[in-house]
Amino acid sequence: MPSETAASSDLPPIPAKRYFTIGEVSDLCLVKPHVLRYWEQEFTQLRPVKRRGNRRYYQHHEVLLVRRIRELLYGEGFTIIGARGRLDEEANGGQTVLTRRRGAQVLQVAPAKATTDDVNLQALRTDLIDIANLLDAG
Repeated sequence: MPSETAASSDLPPIPAKRYFTIGEVSDLCLVKPHVLRYWEQEFTQLRPVKRRGNRRYYQHHEVLLVRRIRELLYGEGFTIIGARGRLDEEANGGQTVLTRRRGAQVLQVAPAKATTDDVNLQALRTDLIDIANLLDAG
């Protein structure tokens, strides 16, 4: 994940702990607990451990992920779908990602480093995505 930007530098430091409660993550990331619960539904990468009484416990990497999601949504102005795509892109190294969310198929094309040999592939990829979208709509 990219290093923290100026927008997230105002967040408190993350203590050296193994697990964090939803309240602690809320304070560390400046996001309300109900927003964290919503993000769990929208971002498949965010899966805190649930223990007795369905209490959520986040690990250090999940706190970093919450901060990244916050940065994408609030700092960079992404939509939920756009932020999800960006996280998938970062995880897959800029490859095309095909995801299935709530019965709908969403094609997301991550920008690749284009060379003169790749221009035709980019055009072909765009055409294929347009065809897939037309088939889904019909």
